[in-house]
Amino acid sequence: MKILAIGNSFSEDATAYLYQIAKAGGYDSKVVNLYIGGCSLQRHQENVEGNIADYDYQINGEYTGRKISIQEALSEDNWDVITLQQCSGLSGLPDSYYPYLEKLSEYVSSQVPAAKQWIHKTWAYEKDSNHGEYGYYDKSQEKMYAELTKAYDIAAEKLSVKLIPCGDVIQYLRSLPEFDYDNGGMSLCRDGFHMNIPYGRYALALTWYKTLLHGNISANTFVPEKGEEEVDTKLLSFIREKVSGFLK
Repeated sequence: MKILAIGNSFSEDATAYLYQIAKAGGYDSKVVNLYIGGCSLQRHQENVEGNIADYDYQINGEYTGRKISIQEALSEDNWDVITLQQCSGLSGLPDSYYPYLEKLSEYVSSQVPAAKQWIHKTWAYEKDSNHGEYGYYDKSQEKMYAELTKAYDIAAEKLSVKLIPCGDVIQYLRSLPEFDYDNGGMSLCRDGFHMNIPYGRYALALTWYKTLLHGNISANTFVPEKGEEEVDTKLLSFIREKVSGFLK
């Protein structure tokens, strides 16, 4: 399975462990993320029109130091899946998607007609996030989640594609005591908006693994590293159990 994400730091979070999880599950995959921090659909489309090589080329969760354009990335392989997404701050503002999403999708289809397109549904910020665009949602996680859900649903319907439900998975996990940040649970964010390493990223990668590869989450044996700290394997097992149950 060859997967190309046209995204930003949120697709970086989502794909960081996907190759390793797929490998542990017995799947041969290539996972490429085109990274520009905070990149919106408008900027993606402008980069297409200008053939601008501003993207960091990340493969299988690793930086390569290579800069690339969308055109070059699309032509380098026979992609099975290509994902699109809005930047997080604008994710709940439907008007910000258009006409850029439709133009970008049309361009991708013209270059790689055999690839299946998916929209990566991103997540709401942590309750106490200091992100500069959190004010669009009155600094309410619940409002942001509700608004981005509406916007992504509209986008998926317009393009007749399916969503990778990362935003739903993260919001579900936040409802559990282990990740109930208001009441002493662990935050699934590391800075108020990007995902916790490794647990938040792990949940996202499991979501892509199940959604795109139909992998068996419960049986997967991949354990991410956590720098100098020991990874809580019981918590990883808990996440596997809950994400697997949610995505059934």
